[in-house]
Amino acid sequence: MSTETGADDENELRERITNFLRRNFPQIQMHGGSAAIENIDREEGSVTIRLGGACSGCGISPMTIQAIKTRMTKEIPEINEVVARTGQEQGEGMAGGADGGMTPSFGGDSRGGDVGGDDEGPEAPF
Repeated sequence: MSTETGADDENELRERITNFLRRNFPQIQMHGGSAAIENIDREEGSVTIRLGGACSGCGISPMTIQAIKTRMTKEIPEINEVVARTGQEQGEGMAGGADGGMTPSFGGDSRGGDVGGDDEGPEAPF
């Protein structure tokens, strides 16, 4: 696989994740929050997302994070694990942004794959 093809694949996956967040979680931005993709590890099938702005102090951000994790792994087959942070987790290790920094974003394209159990976790009340 060429480097150019690998970069195109990562850009396509990044765009699908961005569209997923934008489509499924518009309330993040509507309520003054933000979401940024910090890192995508295609080999591991993981993505690290940072929720910021109003999400950092929001009492329902744990429910939003759980919903993102559950839905994204079902809808984007390449993603097996979602690490979502709000900036409130002091002392936790932070995966470095292998892509050179954070990319402001909001989610990917839905493919409706069913990975894992049926529990979608708690729904955010908005």
